Amino acid sequence: MTSAQPPSPGWERPASDRVRLATIPGAGPYVEAVLPPDVLRVGPTGGPGPWLDAAYLAEHAAEIDVLHLHTGSGRVTDAAVQCWSETVRRSRLPLVVTVHRVRSAALLGPATPTDAEDEHLDAVLGTAEVVLTLTSGAADAIAERFGRTAIVVAHPSIARPDPELGAERGLVGLRLRAVPLPDQEAMVRAALSGAVSGGGRLRVLVEAGTDVDRSVRERAAREEFELVVHRADERAAQFQQLHAAVLPEPPGTHSRDLEICRDVGTRVVAPSSGWLQGQWGDVVCYGDDALGRVDPVSVTGAIAAALTRPMLLPADRTWRAEQLEAVRRVHAEIYAQVAGDRSWV
Repeated sequence: MTSAQPPSPGWERPASDRVRLATIPGAGPYVEAVLPPDVLRVGPTGGPGPWLDAAYLAEHAAEIDVLHLHTGSGRVTDAAVQCWSETVRRSRLPLVVTVHRVRSAALLGPATPTDAEDEHLDAVLGTAEVVLTLTSGAADAIAERFGRTAIVVAHPSIARPDPELGAERGLVGLRLRAVPLPDQEAMVRAALSGAVSGGGRLRVLVEAGTDVDRSVRERAAREEFELVVHRADERAAQFQQLHAAVLPEPPGTHSRDLEICRDVGTRVVAPSSGWLQGQWGDVVCYGDDALGRVDPVSVTGAIAAALTRPMLLPADRTWRAEQLEAVRRVHAEIYAQVAGDRSWV
């Protein structure tokens, strides 16, 4: 499928009349990265913000020109989304939606029941004036499952390599996410097997506050692998030290961590059920299913294969800067057009 092109603005706002924008969530690396420099942010920039409250939205809708919802946050999905979507429509407030996670029909299968996440997407995509996503595969899934055409915009750069840090050949990092894996110990065991069979060693990366299974901690205490607990702002530095990073992302999603790895020059091993190969072609995939359960044998094989490949260089900064500027320009054009459409209502 050929991705839709961003609309050309048919209405130009005066330079002094900046588009007033509210985002959900209020902040985050991706949200901040794609923000055009000339928009006026409205509302708090911490957490999901107040705009998910239907009563607050109705009361303050006149204070903004555009509302931009980034899906994928559990707090967003758990909102009373039908009532919220009705409030958006009644307020005649232009809604832009960026879909960060959508599962394909092939992945779900006919026996998979509709869940809260799908109901959420169905409601917000039916309300949105413009739909964005990050890869052509995800855009195809949105068209197939929800009947909407999505504009494809690349995930931009969100990290810079540290010139003082080097990478260790053969060092594999497994990131344990705050979102629990179906079986942490099985994933660690498969990653350890792949690292050792590839002639390397394993480091398990955990951000402070993430739950780690007791069995995993016990194996680390026996020095079968290294367990590193780090701060959120140290994530890029941790990735940069690796030959390969294993990113057990949920099914049907895109990955911020993948983009950090690309920025700092670390090879990625990731599940095949997401859209990660569409983000970056240089990804080694392993098998998983619609519930995120992985095939341990394929994990081991993917890691061993990744270690046979050359270590990567960081992404070209000039190209990444140009890409970032293009992504911001698309957002600016979309905001200007939908805000202009509202002004004629």
